[in-house]
Parts: sequence; C-alpha cells; structure tokens
Amino acid sequence: MARRDVAARPRGRAGLRGRAGNPALPWVLWIPAGLALALVVLPVVGLLARTDYARLPELLTSDAALNALRLSLLTACVSTVLCVVLGVPLAVVLARARTRGVRLVRAVVLLPLVLPPVVGGLALLFLLGRNGFLGYLLDVVAGVRVSFTTTAVVIAQTFVAMPFLVVSLEGALRSGGQRYELVAATLGARPWTVFRRVTVPLLLPALGSGAVLSFARALGEFGATITFAGSLEGVTRTLPLEVYAQSEADIDSAVALSLLLIVVAVLVIAVARPKAFDR
Repeated sequence: MARRDVAARPRGRAGLRGRAGNPALPWVLWIPAGLALALVVLPVVGLLARTDYARLPELLTSDAALNALRLSLLTACVSTVLCVVLGVPLAVVLARARTRGVRLVRAVVLLPLVLPPVVGGLALLFLLGRNGFLGYLLDVVAGVRVSFTTTAVVIAQTFVAMPFLVVSLEGALRSGGQRYELVAATLGARPWTVFRRVTVPLLLPALGSGAVLSFARALGEFGATITFAGSLEGVTRTLPLEVYAQSEADIDSAVALSLLLIVVAVLVIAVARPKAFDR
C-alpha cells in the first residue's frame, strides 16, 4: 500500500499542472474568457467584413488620412513624454508620502479615469480657453492662445493618459516595498541619490508598461480633444477625429481609417510592450 501511495503522488501532482508546469486552469473560466474575447474580436471582424478592399489603398493614402496619422503619432509621442516627466514624480509622491491629504490628492489625480472625456475637455476649455481665467491671462499678458491648437491636443491627451502611468508606477512602488531605498538611506545616500540610483531602476519595468498604456490611450483620445482643441485639419484633427468626420461623409473611408487606427494600436502594444506584460 505504501508503494502504491508513493507512486500515486506524482500523478496527483501532475494532474494539477498544465503542460508547461503551470497550475491547471478551472474549465469554467474558459466560458467567460471566450465571451470576453468575442466581445473584443467580433467588432473588429465586423469592420473587416465592411471594408472596401478595392478602395483601401486610396483611402489610406489620402492627404487627410496621412495628415491625421502624422498628427496623432506626433502628439501621442509628445504627450507620452510629458506623462513620464510629470507622472513619475507624482507616482513616487503618492506612493511614498505620509502627509495628510494624500488620499484626496490621489482621488483627484485619478479623476480622468472615471470622468467622461468630454467633461475633461470642457474643464480644460474653461481653464485655458480664451474665456478661461488662465487662458485669458495668457492671452493678455503673453499673447499666447492654447485652445484649438496642436498644443491643446497634447494637453488633452496628457490629461486623460497620465493617470494610466501613475496607477502602474504607484502599484509597482507599493508592491515592491521600500527596503532597498531604506538600505541606501541607511548607508548615507541623499534622497535625490536614492531616487535616481535606486527608485528609478526599480521602476523601469512598470515605467515601460505604463508608458505604452499612456501612448495607446493618447493615440485613441477623442472626447477631450474635440472639445478643447476642435477638429481643424492638419492642426488638431487627429486620426480618431478624422474617423468621426469621415463617418458623416464617406463611411468606407471611416472604416478604413478605423482599421488603420486598430493596426497602429496593436503594433504599439505588441512591439513596444515590455516583458512585464508577459508575466
């Protein structure tokens, strides 16, 4: 009996493992997972079925499409850089600060995640528009107009995309703990040295994933952009706005541009994503 029990143990353990040595998944999870996948894939299939492939090269190489694509990539890159420059210090402060009111600050920072983008665009317009208190001041003092310019597109994209970076970095900081930073401080390193030599290297995997998410979100931004920056061809009309404009004039062009936007987003996530997504 003892020999049989010993021989049966490996088989019992093997039954709990998948082919690659990972734990086996409960079969019931495959049903909602399949439905979730269908919810994402089937609309794309619908676009593919509706595409006019004979006119596809012509539609994708039109001046309006190329200008919109160029503007989308340019503004999304600039806004991603701003998200990194501003979001990294903000995430570190939210994760490490022990002052009162941090929870309230965190709630305000994450507000764009739950606000409708149009509301964010209105908020930016009433702040930086010609009739906004800061926009009016900039116009009178410096002669600078922000709304309905390419700069407004970048600001709108940064507004909606930065919380994705902050959430990724703050989660990584909290899960990683402070032991390495405390050791460096104990050894006499100054706070800036600890941040530069310890905190930032620890954040690199999360920074990569957060930057990719921010770029993807900025690339697909629509509501805040059209409200705060308008839809001026070659100036503020990004690819999502061009899709909307073409949907009222030429549905075949709108479908073709939608597929282009999907392809660009998939390439960004699949090629630029860090290995942290594969864990």
